[in-house]
Amino acid sequence: MTTALIADDEPALARALQARLATLWPELEIVAVARNGSEAAERIAALQPDFAFLDIQMPGLSGLEVAQGIEGATRVVFVTAYDEYAVDAFEQAALDYLLKPVRSERLQRTVARLREAPQPPAEDPRLLDALRRLLPDSRPLPAPAARLRWIRASRGEMTQQIDVDEVLYFHADDKYTCVRTAGAEHLIRTSIAELAAQLDPERFWQVHRSTIVNLAHLEGTRRDEASRLYVRIRGQGQELPVSRAYVHLFKAM
Repeated sequence: MTTALIADDEPALARALQARLATLWPELEIVAVARNGSEAAERIAALQPDFAFLDIQMPGLSGLEVAQGIEGATRVVFVTAYDEYAVDAFEQAALDYLLKPVRSERLQRTVARLREAPQPPAEDPRLLDALRRLLPDSRPLPAPAARLRWIRASRGEMTQQIDVDEVLYFHADDKYTCVRTAGAEHLIRTSIAELAAQLDPERFWQVHRSTIVNLAHLEGTRRDEASRLYVRIRGQGQELPVSRAYVHLFKAM
């Protein structure tokens, strides 16, 4: 039986999508309904559904971050109210991109696509054509974002300015992202995806869907008995796991 997961932080919308999928695709088994990105990532890893219908803006991890961290064969359909994420969705090899409110005929076409092409190539040219229609040529491309230099974190009544050079790593945990320096931990609401887009990619590497490390503080790497890769940060006893999607970054080191 074909299986799927739905992730949306609005329960009513998740239930509505589940009901419409039950009508359009009775053979599809919904194995889990997640209410945030972290729960979605955990359930996908545990259940390995064939498809995941992901909202993009969710607490904890965004849908894009969840998709980026998938290590199995689960394929993604994004369901979102925001069309500006279309190109990012394509980069995550999404099978389709549905805009809320999802029209019945549009969802029916998605179901037909999933049924007809259970194993499409990673870069489906039909999806690229669809995204180009979502983003017409008249829409100006966004200017490159300036590299992040400071992190602003609130602690009580004080707003602290943290130099990114002092950051050992960033780690997303439910609603917050932990900013770890040598002497303290700070909590911010900026997602890992937003940080990755603003940090210098030559100095900061994303090693997991929820973790970005500062290479200047990298002490080394280690593999365990199951050949899983971990990174070790100077002065930190805790090791950070590297997702299979990012292991290739360390092959040249």
